[in-house]
Amino acid sequence: MSTTGKPSRTPTPARSDYFDRVHDLQMHPLWQVMDDLMPAQPAPKEKPFQWKWKEIRPLVHQAADVVSIEEAPRRVLMLLNPGLPRELAASTQTLYAGIQIILPGEIAPAHRHTPNALRFVMEGTGAFTNVAGEKTILGPGDVVTTPTWTWHDHGNEADGPVVWLDALDIPLINALSGMFYEEFPAKHQPVRDAANSSQKTYGRGLRPLGERRSTAFSPILNYPYAPTKAALEALPASAHHPSEGRILEYVNPLTGGPILPTMDAYLQRIDPGATLRPRRRSASAIFMGVEGKGTLTVDGHAFAWEPFDVIVVPAWAEYAHRATGSEPAVLFSYTNTPTMRALSLYREESPERG
Repeated sequence: MSTTGKPSRTPTPARSDYFDRVHDLQMHPLWQVMDDLMPAQPAPKEKPFQWKWKEIRPLVHQAADVVSIEEAPRRVLMLLNPGLPRELAASTQTLYAGIQIILPGEIAPAHRHTPNALRFVMEGTGAFTNVAGEKTILGPGDVVTTPTWTWHDHGNEADGPVVWLDALDIPLINALSGMFYEEFPAKHQPVRDAANSSQKTYGRGLRPLGERRSTAFSPILNYPYAPTKAALEALPASAHHPSEGRILEYVNPLTGGPILPTMDAYLQRIDPGATLRPRRRSASAIFMGVEGKGTLTVDGHAFAWEPFDVIVVPAWAEYAHRATGSEPAVLFSYTNTPTMRALSLYREESPERG
């Protein structure tokens, strides 16, 4: 909101005395901060930023030597945005990203919390997650959901470490004063369902007759990488997005909507030589390279990425994708679009078109 043409606000003794009395009563004049509170377009505090996997991977693995699973039930290195206060534990103003490692034989004990969570497996195979009594064995590229207030625990029954990206809405939940947390009375919760039962049922577009399951989040626990990538590669040219290339959303099969009420997630492929249109949207996003190499240009800054590099795209930042080299570039991403849509705050545009 422009202040052009507004009368002068030159300090006078009378004004100074007035403002002192106002401040003493824990008040502040709106007219002094109106432009900051209501800018013409989003002015997020998070910055475009990149974490290079080759730089942080040694520290992720070293964490297993520095601290035991008993000392750190969730051995995670958080990815903190330099534009935000560290105490927010935030990658964007509403999204959190962290890298977790579990060694063979370790158990990350069961607990539950109000933040929603996704996990993308980066390295290793043979670890498991148990969510609400359903156990799934994790493989590279799998996406695993942990909806709000569901019991979940992790373990590693393999011979080597397993590493994954943790994606949560912790900053949003804390901003809304909605945080609740509870520990399960035992390390593991009981396994009640057959392994991957939700994927076997709902992943085929089916639903048990008469079921009254909540539709706020996806009933599927694990979205395996192999069939997801196969579906991505099978997309016809007519389905390619002008800014994102080939892209598929992980969806709730009961509604066709996002897999979690506050976050959505995607897998996309950028073909070599493809010219993609720049884009911006009022949702913040976190991208992670999966295969190949590429460049993600954010507000004019080109981030060259390789597998498992993580890049923040702030809300309303202009960004554009490009594959580098001769191979396709594959990325995983998640955003706060469902939150913005639920609040009627979502907008997007292609700057080329205006």
